[in-house]
Amino acid sequence: MGQSNNIYDCIIAGAGPAGLAAALYTARDRLNTLVLEKFMPGGQINNTDRIENYPGYVNIGGPDLIMKMKEQAENFDAEIRTGAEVTKLTKLQDGNIEVSCNKDKYIAKVVILTPGSDYRKLGIPGEDEFRNAGAGVSYCGTCDAPFFKGKQVVAIGGGNTALEETLHLCKYADKVTLLHRRDEFRATKVLVEELLEYQKKNEGKLIIKYSTIPIAIEGQGKVQSVKLKNKKTEELEDYPCDGVFIFIGMVPNTGFLKGSIELTDTGFIRADCAYLRTSMPGVFVAGDCRVGAAMQLATAVGDGVCAAMAIKNYLRNPSWWNEPLSEEYQPTGW
Repeated sequence: MGQSNNIYDCIIAGAGPAGLAAALYTARDRLNTLVLEKFMPGGQINNTDRIENYPGYVNIGGPDLIMKMKEQAENFDAEIRTGAEVTKLTKLQDGNIEVSCNKDKYIAKVVILTPGSDYRKLGIPGEDEFRNAGAGVSYCGTCDAPFFKGKQVVAIGGGNTALEETLHLCKYADKVTLLHRRDEFRATKVLVEELLEYQKKNEGKLIIKYSTIPIAIEGQGKVQSVKLKNKKTEELEDYPCDGVFIFIGMVPNTGFLKGSIELTDTGFIRADCAYLRTSMPGVFVAGDCRVGAAMQLATAVGDGVCAAMAIKNYLRNPSWWNEPLSEEYQPTGW
């Protein structure tokens, strides 16, 4: 279709919770808003059967919540296009931003990046089968620990998030077994000490298996066991459990931004913490793809709202982009 002659006030790359929240706010501000989504609205939240930690809903399915968010944004005339993968951003001489998408190109005054992140997977048999069925594989203890109250679960990982989430699991599960592929954790010392102290004080509640990896997740209709392998002895073990929590990191969907937007070594988008400005003037970021994201549904939505509100500063005065973080909106300045 080639070049679009229409200049959008705002183009949002990604129709997950952050993108849809941003679209709601920009559209309600009567900004001409286009949301470009590679697959379908929702992102990874579509794989969540039950959400119990999003304010306002005691229990709602991921796809149901996303449908409501999509309809709400479209009700204010936000345009959402699926099958539209953003592949490149280019800053133009006139200050606008060219958004390349497949064979099409669009022009925007501002862009909000919300491509999200994917959970890093183990890639072992049973992982996708039981995750998709909502039958026992999870990547978020904060989200799903309450569903395993009184049960036995296996956690996998060795970084800060893994240890924090494992301690959270211990508040609900009767028994938590933490697997780590190395001889010692790579998490910060204070977290390791907290974990080991908990294990010492709660005998039998938390089991730690070092130099151990999972090679398969097994069960009939739901998780019933994990096949383990000791990396030193090569010994195999069928380990009974009711659920598996995988805490081995996140992979941000930011490959298309290399060379145009400043990223961390692991691919997360660098941005200031107040206005969510990136290294390219006019381009904001929101959600799980940015540095420091809490990786929660509610915070992704909050990011989208914050970015949508911040863009008005830039639209009024592009030179605002280079202004340092202001204390104007702090309580002492009210």
